Amino acid sequence: MLKLILGAAAGFAAAWFLDPNDGARRRGVARDKALKYARQGKDQAVRRADYAAGRLKGAAREAAPVGGREDAGERLNDPALRAKVETEIFREPDAPKDKVSVNVENGVVYLRGELEDRAEIVRLGEAAGKVEGVRGVDNLLHTPGEPAPMKQESPQGAGSVGS
Repeated sequence: MLKLILGAAAGFAAAWFLDPNDGARRRGVARDKALKYARQGKDQAVRRADYAAGRLKGAAREAAPVGGREDAGERLNDPALRAKVETEIFREPDAPKDKVSVNVENGVVYLRGELEDRAEIVRLGEAAGKVEGVRGVDNLLHTPGEPAPMKQESPQGAGSVGS
């Protein structure tokens, strides 16, 4: 019975589309409608993809750090971080620029030199530790007559804050 129904439907469709009088028009209408639905499907898929991309972009922006920039520790290499630390700790006009050497290794700042004032030594170490991107400070500054501290590696290699 199913074969009979399918055969009848196929025969009807063939007669409908192959009719010598209106068959060409009917085929054209069927083709145009099929292309219309394909275009609409494509347009809808593009709209949905654009919407999903916009949502993803918004979620990424919300997850990004404030200001849209990554952490300075990830952004700055050692020479750039050294310049940033020097700019911050030598900001004051009377800063001991000629008496303090600043080195940076893997984000750890090493301050070396000899200063007269113990408070200035502590202030420079604390100021260097507050700079964004600094992972640690080894303050090797000392006063005259005091032996120079030696660089000591901590277990994580992060250095120590203070003298």
